[in-house]
Amino acid sequence: MDVSDLMDLKAYVGEKLEGKIDAAEIAYEELNLTTSADNIVAVMKFLRDDVQTQFHSFIDICGVDYPERAQRFEVVYHLLSPRQNMRVRVRLKTDADTPVPSVVEIYPGADWFEREAYDLYGILFTGHPDLRRLLTDYGFEGHPLRKDFPLTGFTEVRYDDAQKRVVYEPVELRQEFRNFDFLSPWEGTDYVLPGDEKETKAN
Repeated sequence: MDVSDLMDLKAYVGEKLEGKIDAAEIAYEELNLTTSADNIVAVMKFLRDDVQTQFHSFIDICGVDYPERAQRFEVVYHLLSPRQNMRVRVRLKTDADTPVPSVVEIYPGADWFEREAYDLYGILFTGHPDLRRLLTDYGFEGHPLRKDFPLTGFTEVRYDDAQKRVVYEPVELRQEFRNFDFLSPWEGTDYVLPGDEKETKAN
């Protein structure tokens, strides 16, 4: 990727979207745009439709959680322009109570990605045709990819072939505790590792 092409794209987008983007920078050979929830629809329409951009290919939407921030979530969009052979990353900030406009009408492929972000992070999208959980089970409480989601105390769901139904069970750690040895991790050792002599003598 020619850096000059990215610089030209950055200047062009910055001029055309003046007032709609908060920042534009080049990192990892991609253009990174920062916008707000109020402007995301206009920004995405421009990136798709403008003749100089033509970001027709929608890659994905993902969430990022920064629990120490007032606006703890970032919604990150990745787009590809096959015509220009370039990628762009668009980011915006929101919190657990402030919804983000859906871009499904612009990029129909965003449908399940927005559902996934809602399911795993609790990010709300207004205007989505069917915003419901995608990966977790019916009646699941909480959002598993939030940094403050507890790792224990919940139940797991599995299909029991013997009972021919879905069963709910407490979460269990399947792996037994094992004292690993770097030289032979799956076999017990008959020798004392260097540094463990003191522990043996103390006992």
